[in-house]
Amino acid sequence: MLLETPGAGLFAGYTPVPGAYDELFGPDGAPRPEFLRTATLLGAFAPDEFARAQQLAELALLNQGVTFSVYADQRGAEKIFPLCLIPRMLSAADWAHMERGLEQRVRALGLFLDDIYGEQRILQHERVPRDLVLGSGQYLKQAHGLRPPGGVRIHIAGVDVIRDPTGTFRVLEDNLRTPSGVSYVLENRLISKRVLPHLLDKGRVQRVDHYPARLAETLRSVSPVAPGATSAVVLTPGPYNSAYFEHSFLARTMGLELVQAPDLFVDQDQVFVRTTRGPRRVHVIYRRIDEAFLDPEAFRPDSLLGVRGLMRAYAAGNVALANAPGNGVADDKAVYPFVPEMIRYYLGEEPILEQVPTYLCMRDDDRRYVIEHLDELVVKAVDEAGGYGMLMGPQSTAAQREEFRARIEATPRRYIAQHRVELSTSPTWDPAVRAAVPRRLDLRPYVLTGRDGSWALPGGLTRVALVAGSYVVNSSQGGGSKDTWVLNSPSDGAQRVPSVGAADPASGAASNDRNDRNDPPSAPPPSDPPEAL
Repeated sequence: MLLETPGAGLFAGYTPVPGAYDELFGPDGAPRPEFLRTATLLGAFAPDEFARAQQLAELALLNQGVTFSVYADQRGAEKIFPLCLIPRMLSAADWAHMERGLEQRVRALGLFLDDIYGEQRILQHERVPRDLVLGSGQYLKQAHGLRPPGGVRIHIAGVDVIRDPTGTFRVLEDNLRTPSGVSYVLENRLISKRVLPHLLDKGRVQRVDHYPARLAETLRSVSPVAPGATSAVVLTPGPYNSAYFEHSFLARTMGLELVQAPDLFVDQDQVFVRTTRGPRRVHVIYRRIDEAFLDPEAFRPDSLLGVRGLMRAYAAGNVALANAPGNGVADDKAVYPFVPEMIRYYLGEEPILEQVPTYLCMRDDDRRYVIEHLDELVVKAVDEAGGYGMLMGPQSTAAQREEFRARIEATPRRYIAQHRVELSTSPTWDPAVRAAVPRRLDLRPYVLTGRDGSWALPGGLTRVALVAGSYVVNSSQGGGSKDTWVLNSPSDGAQRVPSVGAADPASGAASNDRNDRNDPPSAPPPSDPPEAL
């Protein structure tokens, strides 16, 4: 049915996707009560008026250079990252639930990493298969027995969350190595402030611009010296890297130096940065380089991106690396089904956030089921990201299914499968029809963990499928993003103010939906970036 909405302008004729949970509108066709005020304000826009606002937002993105790279696109690597100006909204109650679940999950994953690089109790008790963990391509033998400075391994986590047709939040995957995309969160909010300032004020939206200050505070908290005496840097592969704008954005907004490998050296198991005033000790490195390229002495000897001796300094406790080397084993898609068991084992609690039931192709029974039902399942390679290495069974051809059948039979450990979940939708501006239409989306919240605990950025990066009928939200596959508005409850009064102050980090900034690829400037990009949007 057609929805009768307040204002009847922007949302006139809006029809939800049958069987999907709509983030803004309830089953009765009315805005959900917690969003009534904001939906009324948005609905007051006439389509022509909103089209002009959307054009202003796109012009701002163009002027600020908010782009991302698609290496496979022969027409050019740089693209403007699409932003839909209609925000995705979360109620205070939903966010509080998700926040608790995210912090619980990251805490358990951190304990899991401590354990498997230490006593390996969970493997001895057979709560997680030993071969699955130790046979993972992301298990880092060099990290066994190493205790990270500050006792933290997952300093920055990006957890991908979806909402199913019942309204239940489900974790889709964890990103614990070099999660990217947070610069979009800040840039999207800046655009909203410029184009829709009255909506943000009247909607009581929680702020996000303090993320850089919280990140800097998190990094300093794990330093081997006092936070006030800490020197921290952001280590980037350089301007040819697909996430370089995000690296420079975060370094600038945190007030830290952005460095490349030649700027650093190790002497007597301590790290130094070269400056015009001579060498200066470095205590914390926010690294945006894949660990395989991090130290040619410990890992790939042909790496031009790493710092020789860095792992020796790390093992000696003289420098903290964020995120810690070896985290990839915990976000291996084949390890993902066991996270609820980790929560029960380490915390003695039931998981707050649900997951998506998953088939492991390395198991004989699971593999037989997957091969017999390829037309019903979503198959994912455990070492791919960004929508690559995936079969969308219900939308696949017979040739594609045959290709994946051969792949699974050849390397079953490399694949998992899940029944397709009907993703939630939200009103999204479609310039072709000049109207709001439902499009599927997901959410990537960011969780920071320091010596004193965890903190989740309110909301996160909402990625939206811009193509009608599509389930793929990744920017490299044609997706876009939305500003994510976490609303304070009416009784909250003023927004919660963080313990540390921060200037608006986004003014004049350029950000990027670029994934952290780790290739030398003269080499082609690798096929399997550790994180992708």
